[in-house]
Amino acid sequence: MAASLRGRAAELGIRMARRIRAEVTYYGSEDSVPFAELSASCRRNAELVFGHLAGDPSSDMTPALETGRERARRGDPLADLLHAYRVGSEFLWSELAAEARDAEGVTTDTFVSLAGWWVIEGLAAAASDAYREETSELVLQRERERSAMVEALFTGMLTDRTTLWEAAGVLGLPTGGPYVVVASEVPAPGREALPGIEARLRAEELRSAWRLLPDVQIGVVAVQHPGAEDVILRVLERSPASRVGVSPPYRALQDTPRALRLARVALAGVRRKRAGVARFDDSPAALLVASAPDEAGRIARTVFEAVLELPAAERDRLLETLECWYAAAGSAADAAELLYCHRNTVRYRLHRLEELTGRSLRDPRAVADLAVALHALPLLSLDGR
Repeated sequence: MAASLRGRAAELGIRMARRIRAEVTYYGSEDSVPFAELSASCRRNAELVFGHLAGDPSSDMTPALETGRERARRGDPLADLLHAYRVGSEFLWSELAAEARDAEGVTTDTFVSLAGWWVIEGLAAAASDAYREETSELVLQRERERSAMVEALFTGMLTDRTTLWEAAGVLGLPTGGPYVVVASEVPAPGREALPGIEARLRAEELRSAWRLLPDVQIGVVAVQHPGAEDVILRVLERSPASRVGVSPPYRALQDTPRALRLARVALAGVRRKRAGVARFDDSPAALLVASAPDEAGRIARTVFEAVLELPAAERDRLLETLECWYAAAGSAADAAELLYCHRNTVRYRLHRLEELTGRSLRDPRAVADLAVALHALPLLSLDGR
């Protein structure tokens, strides 16, 4: 009897497909699943069931596994796939029951109990497991492709305009800027500095793409709407990462490698402090330093050689005072407010810096030298010198 039903698998597959199309909304459209494909899948699964019942040792779960994988690759909903299997199972049950009524010595209950686990639990479970496995593999595959595309973007491997547009599509980024690059120091190799950052930025309607490196987590963020940069800084300041550097905005994706370099410079500046989020200072001095990092590092070493030889606490105190003096436009009183100390303390520290560097803060050329060297100091952290 099972062999007879197996011989009618083509006819039963078409009828089963019609039943599924009528009862499962997702399968009702030719655009979702073409009828020819659906009926072929139904035929293969019917052959599997009847072959198993007929005792064919070659019958295995391959058709159900293939169906599950194919539906996952196409993005069909799992719930609709399982619904289709339930409808198909009911159809097969009815056919088995009809055959059982005409067979001598065989009751309907016998066939239902025999086929029940195989049709519902076996096929549906196999298809469901294959669907989930394929979905997991697809997620990993897309993540690998996305990660490779992000790396290519940051390393400058993508230069052709069409390729850049394709990369933007894969990464979910707009094809035009502005963008910013973020670089955050990781707590340990292999651990994210900004866990969940992409989802948190997406909640703020900001699209981004990220890459984890041994020392930093880096990302490019589209900042197209007004106030987007402030939103990014607010999100970053709420993150568990202790040190973060942010590049200035840029308009073309091919400039991402340069923006990464600037974000790293900003991050290196934060490394001299306990924690914080730093935006790259796009002043002429800072841009000059970033454009020639090797020479700038040597300048910093030369200008601040005596300062760098001091004990760490004294060295950092003097350099912080100089930074605040520049931020206060050369006013010792305003710098004192930033440092929460007396103005005379600021004057004493500045005089000490003049002695150590051999440069007077009353000489405009010396002030310029010190400014460039101060901007270049983070580069000493970048290259370990």
